[in-house]
Amino acid sequence: MNQIIDAAKALFALEKYELFPVPGHEGGRNLLFLCRLNSENQAVLRVSPLPDRREADYLAETEFVRYLSQNGAPVADVLPSVNGKLVEKMTHEGNPIYLSLFACAKGMLLAHNGYRYRDNAPLEEYFYNTGKTLGHIHRLSKTYAPTHRRSDYFDKYNMDNLNRLIPDEYAVLKAAISKRLDAFRALPVTPESYGLIHFDFSDGNFHIDMSNGQITVFDFDNCMYCWYMFDLANLWTHGEGWCRFLPDGAARMKYMEHYFSRILEGYRSETELSDEMLCRLPLFIDMVLIENIVDEFECCARENELPDEEDIGNAARCLIENIPYAGLGED
Repeated sequence: MNQIIDAAKALFALEKYELFPVPGHEGGRNLLFLCRLNSENQAVLRVSPLPDRREADYLAETEFVRYLSQNGAPVADVLPSVNGKLVEKMTHEGNPIYLSLFACAKGMLLAHNGYRYRDNAPLEEYFYNTGKTLGHIHRLSKTYAPTHRRSDYFDKYNMDNLNRLIPDEYAVLKAAISKRLDAFRALPVTPESYGLIHFDFSDGNFHIDMSNGQITVFDFDNCMYCWYMFDLANLWTHGEGWCRFLPDGAARMKYMEHYFSRILEGYRSETELSDEMLCRLPLFIDMVLIENIVDEFECCARENELPDEEDIGNAARCLIENIPYAGLGED
């Protein structure tokens, strides 16, 4: 790794910087390093060693991030190398490794503040700003003309691929997923409903400036062509933490209605969302559950093991038993 870091420093003019590894999270596929100069975090170096993506995939991602940044979206911009490249390719022990450098997002993760929002500001401001930030990204995506193209949803989420990934002992789960995929294929695919999305938009992938509430988004590593509603449904599922302490399903669903209405208010201040698509929220929540399940199987496949029941159990149950809203309304 020292050889790679030394080469990266030369490629991105980081010789004067100290590089510190960022602790990885479970299932993470990249190595990250904070680039610090004069005790200040200036950039994040990403090292991508896994062989499951091509150079064109990384180019498509970084070009999208650059487009968003140059058009005013609140994203952590990608910084070119000394060669003017957004992605640099190295070979290590015969395997390709891809390097990219990103600006540090201003602010902090909500988790690093104990899930406390900024002082003297209501949570509703945070909900609104989250929706507005996502709406800004989607608005720009609707007119984006890529040089390199990321994959489409069904390139990955199809039963040929999932049957290879998920063992036959999960036949009932696979049947439930197949049923949802048939429903997804019937959804409208228009410039207003379908485009390049983040595909992992949540509070783990943006920083908040606690002085003014501004959000800066990063980690577009999973971006793909999909329905814009997926990112919104992902926000819905991540809102569960704000109401899990409530005593019953009805109270939790009432809170979620309040939470999501503010998300949508912010979102619609930036771009349109049809009531036709919004009415399909339960189906898109199922799409999020499938993504979570597939991600668990992918991570476990790298270790040649199967997921723990606690990691996929509730999501699988909701799909198999047709329980809507990820089971949040259950008592």
